[in-house]
Amino acid sequence: MTNRNMNAPGYCDRPESNRIDRARDRDSDSDSDRLERFARHIILPELGGAGQARLGQSRIVVIGAGGIGSPALQYLAGAGIGHIVIVDSDSVDAANLHRQTIFAPADLGKSKARLAASWIGRFDPCITVRAVEERLTRDNAEAILSGADVVLDGCDNFATRLAVSDSCVALGVPLASAAIGRFQGQVANFAGHLPDQPCYRCYVGDAFDNDDCDTCAEQGVLGAFAGMIGCFGAMQAMRILLDGVAALGDPQWGRLHLMDGLAPSLRTIRIAPDPACTACATVSAASG
Repeated sequence: MTNRNMNAPGYCDRPESNRIDRARDRDSDSDSDRLERFARHIILPELGGAGQARLGQSRIVVIGAGGIGSPALQYLAGAGIGHIVIVDSDSVDAANLHRQTIFAPADLGKSKARLAASWIGRFDPCITVRAVEERLTRDNAEAILSGADVVLDGCDNFATRLAVSDSCVALGVPLASAAIGRFQGQVANFAGHLPDQPCYRCYVGDAFDNDDCDTCAEQGVLGAFAGMIGCFGAMQAMRILLDGVAALGDPQWGRLHLMDGLAPSLRTIRIAPDPACTACATVSAASG
């Protein structure tokens, strides 16, 4: 966790840069304003003032501002995450609106990342938010993910997911993964850089290093279910950030939560680290 001064729960300082981050003048919110804003968080024994302060210090990178990323971003901002980076190269299409609730008809054809950053800037001027309007690849992953306390991946293809996971392992950054396929949702936290912990590649293997996978355009997707999985992913990312600070901080590494939206039902399985994993086997062994 990056060290920063912290004077109040959900603290608010000045932005670190004047890039397209959409950072605002943070003097507009006093400490008392922040305390009032997050009062319902702070009175939770499982979170408390220390937990809220940690969220205000934290940096998260969200991959994708679509069906999963859109609701996740809204609730991460609502939780007072201090620094948010949004990575998405896509623009808003009319078919997105039934599940990507951060956008409106007037946004058609515009950059998702920039629009999402603008929404967060209006919602909470104390949040430093940066829009990355390009697709994450193995070539740019290090530059985008470095310095993050956690990455939340909600993208829609295996090639990007594996590039994100491999980069997180190499950089020592925890990964929260959330995915949806029709009425099946999957959410898990990975820490392949730690000894005896799996990474996302341990789960899916090496067979998916390409863009060949079904999409919601082909399979269909229920907007409300995408919202459920997006919010679940945001919750699991917060568990990582709060580890060691609040009772809610239980990362649950390698526990894959499988949600059936039709039943509905939820079951959890444990993913074992793959000793032959091409991404984390050597790294985790060295860190041990």
